[in-house]
Amino acid sequence: MKITTNQNGTAFTLAVEGRLDTVSAPELESSIKSLSGATELTLDFAKLDYISSAGLRVLLTAHKNFANLGGMTVINVSETVLEIFDITGFKDILKIK
Repeated sequence: MKITTNQNGTAFTLAVEGRLDTVSAPELESSIKSLSGATELTLDFAKLDYISSAGLRVLLTAHKNFANLGGMTVINVSETVLEIFDITGFKDILKIK
């Protein structure tokens, strides 16, 4: 998995590429925790191929952490990942554009 970080003031965008699974989820979690002063988080999944339950856990934690700040948005979600969000109910929890 590859993560690219872009910052615009206190708004951060993390572009995630590859597979978000048990092996790579801790890396994304660490990247999110290291965003000093972040109030808004956008996760760009344009190049995300797969997400497992470990990845979903990271998203849920990030969603809760940013809920009282500027919020978290997931963008450019593939049909495959969107189907996983739909089946797990994450489609109703996350802000997806």
